[in-house]
Amino acid sequence: MTLEHAEAAATSIAPDAGETSRRLLLTLFGSPTATLGVILIVLLLLAALFAPLIAPYDPIAQDIAQRLLPPSATHWLGTDGFGRDVLSRLIFGTRPSLTLLALVVVTSLPIGLVVGIGAGFSGGWVERVLMRFTDIVMAFPQLVLALAFVAMLGPGLINSALALTITGWPAYARQARTETAAIRQSDFLAAAQMAGITGPRLLFGHVLPLVLPGAIIRVALDLGGIILNAAALGFLGLGVQPPTPEWGTMVSDGTKVIFDQWWIAAAPGAAILIASLAFNLLADGLRDILDPRRE
Repeated sequence: MTLEHAEAAATSIAPDAGETSRRLLLTLFGSPTATLGVILIVLLLLAALFAPLIAPYDPIAQDIAQRLLPPSATHWLGTDGFGRDVLSRLIFGTRPSLTLLALVVVTSLPIGLVVGIGAGFSGGWVERVLMRFTDIVMAFPQLVLALAFVAMLGPGLINSALALTITGWPAYARQARTETAAIRQSDFLAAAQMAGITGPRLLFGHVLPLVLPGAIIRVALDLGGIILNAAALGFLGLGVQPPTPEWGTMVSDGTKVIFDQWWIAAAPGAAILIASLAFNLLADGLRDILDPRRE
């Protein structure tokens, strides 16, 4: 095979990223589950972006005279133990939850892809070393390991995101390694190498586009779990610190009076449920769209 033929083969076999993007956009709303997930996620994003305009009250302003009021026309979801409007705190609580979610995704996914692609393409001792380290991290329960890191680093949004990143990347690494190893000997990559494409250009220009759809599906499936883990850290007092509104912290505060003022814990609990459900619905739709085995 000549150099010209190799270049032509690499070009003809290579996946068209633009075509994939167009296909995704055209078929996304053809999936009822994905459509519902997108609608819910958009509503969450709008609530986070326009929280000062939507929230009827200051989320951190305390009014002890108005404490533990039941839902009414004045306070739609009642007030908490400090007289703060639960609805306003619920709306502002979307901000730290979605911010932490974004931080975890943009840090853990690249780490997992780099480790997985490097291990799957290199093989040999490089693969063994990287995968054994990945197995060691995966051997620990994710939430327990995250709690340990937050306890060492201290509570807060950034430290919570860092802890969830440290415990979240191995799953992406193992999936990327498996997919990379499966295509390592493919004609497509052989043609690209004969055309002089090697090193990082080969890995990130030709291997990454083939691995990325599966990684996107995996991330979407994990988003609901990240929301739950973030809420768990807040519930235990290791996440975003008061008086900043955060759903897990709100649930923790509500459990103290749950038998008499149930709405204080029920409202943020419902928000966590809806957010997790939205990302799971989107993941199901993306899996139907991006799964290459779909008929």
